This record gives sequence, structure tokens and C-alpha cells, in this order.
Amino acid sequence: MRLEILNSGYGAATKALFTVIRVVSRQPLPDAAKLVFYRPDFYGARAKKFTHEAMRGPSAWSVADRELMAAYVSKVNDSPFCIGAHTATAGQAYQDSAKVAAVLADLDSAPIEDGLRATLRMLGKLTREGTVTAGDMREVLSAGITRRQIEDALAVCTAFDTTNRLADAFGFELLTPEGYASGAKILLKRGYR
Repeated sequence: MRLEILNSGYGAATKALFTVIRVVSRQPLPDAAKLVFYRPDFYGARAKKFTHEAMRGPSAWSVADRELMAAYVSKVNDSPFCIGAHTATAGQAYQDSAKVAAVLADLDSAPIEDGLRATLRMLGKLTREGTVTAGDMREVLSAGITRRQIEDALAVCTAFDTTNRLADAFGFELLTPEGYASGAKILLKRGYR
């Protein structure tokens, strides 16, 4: 069910900002952006800060790897808006959309490093089942991933597990391929601020 508040719950200054963004990008403003401006003191400001740090803060994971994690978690959650947004962003970040598509189609045969594969497998299990075991963590560590990388991957998972649920609860509208591509360019340039 789409909540009308995403279309009308803003003051004049925020509506003017949305108009400027729409004119500059030549695309409709995604509902994800609208959500963080709705009651920013309650959710938006904290969510932007946490997500930006998880996705663009210092990490041994590349921006492309973290965007792929976001796309993968979104796929496991079956969140169409977020799958589209982060598949496009990961594809642009890697400059290899086929690689991203291969991971989302079949993780086991995708052309990625074993450490990233083990990490995505662990994030998928956590997302599906809500828990992982010490054995799951040992598998990731044995693939050459550090404890810090695991923490960073878990932060990405947390950010997008939350965002996926909000996207579905608010009924985020899907974008065109051009809309996702435009949003990806902005995310790669500005991050999640």
C-alpha cells in the first residue's frame, strides 16, 4: 500500500528542493530520497548518516563491493526498488553490469573473489534466517576476510535490511532504467548524504 505522505508531507523549502533535483536530474525524485526528508529528526538524518558511513566510509571493501552487497541483500529480501537502485549503482561502480547480474543470478558461479562470495553467502543467510553461526563466520574468515571487513559488511546489511522493509512498507515506486541509472550516478558522486 502506497502512503500518500511520501507525496505531500513536506514544507515549502523541501518541496522546492525536490523540484530543483527533479529538474537537474530530469528524473522523478525516488521515494527513498523523499523518505529521508520526511521527519528527518526521527529517521532521515540518522539513516543518512549511518548508511553513508556504511557505504562510503573507510573500508577495505570497495564502493562497488558494498553496492553489490546492498543489491544482494535487497534481492534476498525481494525488494524491487532497492534491487533496481543498487544493481544499477554496483554496475556503474564496477563498470561491469554483467558481473553484478551474474552475482544476483547465481552467487556460486559468479566471477567474483572467494572472500566476497563467502561474505555475500553469509549476508544472505543472515537476511533470510535472521541469524548466523560461529561456523558461518569461520567460513568467511577462512576465505581471507578480516573481522573489520565482516563488521563493515554487517553494517551494509543492516542499512539495507532496514531500507528494504521501509521501501516495501511505503510502496516505493519503481523507476525506469534511466531513472535508476541517473540515481546511481548521484549515489556514486555524492553518497548517501
